[in-house]
Amino acid sequence: MKSQNELRTLLRSIDHKSYPAYKSLAGEWKFDRYTLVIDHVQGDPFASPSSLHVEIPHTLARFPEEYYRKDCGRIALQDFLVRQVGKQFEQYNFKAKGSGKSGLLSISRCGQAVLERSACQITDKGLIVRFHVGFPAFGRTINAGELDKILFDFLPRCVENSLFYARLDGKRVEGVVHLAEDQEALRQILREEKLVAFVANGSVLPRKSGVSDLPMADSVPFTSPASMERTFVLPHKGRISGMAVPEGITLIVGGGYHGKSTLLEAIQMGVYDHIAGDGREFVLTEDTALKLRAEDGRSIRNVDISLFINDLPNKKDTKKFTTEDASGSTSQAAAVVEGIEAGTRLFLIDEDTSATNFMVRDEFMQQVISRDKEPITPFLERAGDLYEKAGISTILVAGSSGAFFYIADHILMMDCYRPVDITERVKGLCGGHTAPRVKAPGFAVPAFERVLPAFWKAQKGRGRGWDGKEPETKNVGFAGGPEGDAQREGRNGRGRGHGGDSRHDHMKTKSFGLESFSMDREEVNVRYLEQLLDPEQVNALAHLLCYGLEQVMDGRKTVRQTVESIWNAWEKQGWKPFAGSFVPCGLAKPRIQELYACLNRFRG
Repeated sequence: MKSQNELRTLLRSIDHKSYPAYKSLAGEWKFDRYTLVIDHVQGDPFASPSSLHVEIPHTLARFPEEYYRKDCGRIALQDFLVRQVGKQFEQYNFKAKGSGKSGLLSISRCGQAVLERSACQITDKGLIVRFHVGFPAFGRTINAGELDKILFDFLPRCVENSLFYARLDGKRVEGVVHLAEDQEALRQILREEKLVAFVANGSVLPRKSGVSDLPMADSVPFTSPASMERTFVLPHKGRISGMAVPEGITLIVGGGYHGKSTLLEAIQMGVYDHIAGDGREFVLTEDTALKLRAEDGRSIRNVDISLFINDLPNKKDTKKFTTEDASGSTSQAAAVVEGIEAGTRLFLIDEDTSATNFMVRDEFMQQVISRDKEPITPFLERAGDLYEKAGISTILVAGSSGAFFYIADHILMMDCYRPVDITERVKGLCGGHTAPRVKAPGFAVPAFERVLPAFWKAQKGRGRGWDGKEPETKNVGFAGGPEGDAQREGRNGRGRGHGGDSRHDHMKTKSFGLESFSMDREEVNVRYLEQLLDPEQVNALAHLLCYGLEQVMDGRKTVRQTVESIWNAWEKQGWKPFAGSFVPCGLAKPRIQELYACLNRFRG
């Protein structure tokens, strides 16, 4: 490892040279209180910025060990540190002048949720913080003086002010960790008490706008109906009260614009912890909860949807159903079965985004179209068995059909944004109406033995496309690899709308915000995976899926085995198996449910 003085000398020696001379700076450099590592140097000032990271030992950072001993506290502290570095970078961003991205200082931009990101890792030895810097130049000529400002003036100030415990507000750091520990304690209570969701009294559920996840000002705070209110004692916060949703089938009804979907959206995002001040700090949901919706046009491959669809007129096999252009009903049927395969214990459904014919058929329609002419068994007739025989609960928002009243264990009516428990009143009214058919015979959970085919074969050391043909694009390595610069991070370091070459020389990945990502020439559409909330999760999914497909090149692993191999690799080694020569900034850990969903939507 070389010293910071040697770095400064080398920097001066390449001043005014051609931009590629910057690559001589790659490596480890010892500063007074941290080690600076230049992982990858951009090819020119207009390319994606250079990747760097700093390493600080615990003996110098001096954060209390109890803050990061538990995973929940460690992840929350990492998230807090990324936010602190980001605030510091804002003060110096583009203060160094030059062409293109010269002077850029960026790190992952965190939202309202707490996610595990590659931008910061707390290890047994210390802190690792990854970020991007635009190395300055005028045209394509090195401007070493401006980079000297960044590396020896701006960056040391940012590191000192954000990554050393003595320079931070100790009470605030403690509050971040204590909130995470309270959230984890409450999740454990939910599991023990057989509850699938909890919404604390006083929570702020509406968001500022359709493009902002910030809490809405002057909104009506949540208040639990008395019949569903529970009080728990948390380690740091103490007593907390709110609406506890038990296992089973819960129906949310009410007039338009009274808050039904807002409540469901808050519950669906309760699979993540949220930061203090978000309003949803104690809106927590069963970890495996999955939002279901119709998804016209999606790909389905060998999925047993016979629980819901049988006897198609074209005699197509619904036990191994395959289509490149699914309808609303077949896509939602497949999503249910794939969710079961992924280990989901709670389905979340909004009638507004569901296929009507998949959800329910009223009595009159059944008289007009006899059952032997209708291949669809609606969700209404399977929801009870899903809970009783498979242990999968459902929270359903409905506004147009009263048939769901007959299967619901709990019924909430949203009245001017406040929930009212109307279960007893509605059950009394049900006796005066003709009950619809709410059970269907032949319930059986599929075996889930789908085997993934061999997607590619390497011949003579050369990568092949999914169809066995040579890819049109040139094989390129991981960012900083022998083939030159790879488009890994976006210009703001958030992974939004950027490209990224994978670690595999036969596969090239590129992500497009929360819309999709591509692997070579195949695109995976994630637009309707509503519980993905950060583009960095999409970027990570591309890397995880790329790694997973490499594991099934022999065509002998099932879907479950493939996902488990990916997840086990992450649990044991973190980001390293999915990276190349270095771990980049710009990745956020997704849930295993979204990993299953992406694999199921991969048309390759």
